[in-house]
Amino acid sequence: MRGAFFSLLVAAAAFLFVDLREMSLASAALPGHDPMTTDAPVLPPALTDGGPQVAPAEPQSSPQVLRQPIRFELLPGGQLKAEGSIDPGAADRFAEEIAARGEYVKAVSLNSPGGSVDDALAMSKLIREKGLNTKVATKALCASSCPLVFAGGVAREAEEDAILGIHQVFNAGQEKPSAEQAMSGAQSTTARIARHLDEMGIGSGLWINALETPPDRLYYLTPQEMVEFRLTTAPVATAKQAD
Repeated sequence: MRGAFFSLLVAAAAFLFVDLREMSLASAALPGHDPMTTDAPVLPPALTDGGPQVAPAEPQSSPQVLRQPIRFELLPGGQLKAEGSIDPGAADRFAEEIAARGEYVKAVSLNSPGGSVDDALAMSKLIREKGLNTKVATKALCASSCPLVFAGGVAREAEEDAILGIHQVFNAGQEKPSAEQAMSGAQSTTARIARHLDEMGIGSGLWINALETPPDRLYYLTPQEMVEFRLTTAPVATAKQAD
């Protein structure tokens, strides 16, 4: 399984090497999905080709709430709500929150359009280190880098009509890298994500869907895919029974 997993990484890297300059030119016109610094919608359109085509529901939270830097609120039952965009520095604030309230926290409930990959990975690792569960509630959003945080949970639950979506990582900074820098950065980041998901026990095919999805689109995961890729560990609570 591990060998097949990293074979997929090699194939992805080869694809990047062949088409990088064309991809860079094409991506220059895309707004990317950075709710904090662009006018891109909090809930981007689905893939134009392939499926699934639409999100399962509209987010319950307003765009204004989701665009703000991520905030943490301890709810009854040991549930820590993490809501907002994963801005640079979010992982440090999350670690401080866990250090202050860790004895009370049993699960992290996510409602985020994503953001910094570095911070998402750090949050995910801390969640697993502390043995916490993760959850995406009904009509809550967990998109872009947020599913990386979700993957850290020991038990992972997506309620009915939870919205989980993934897409390519991209550079949201003001300075744009050269084609060579972009290739190196993309390969390094993809490897880090893939290794982390593997360590979290997530199926290798999950991030292939992200690699194929432009940064101004989302690949919306179905409940069946979440179970198939082992992104969720509570299939009964995740999906409606098929007719």
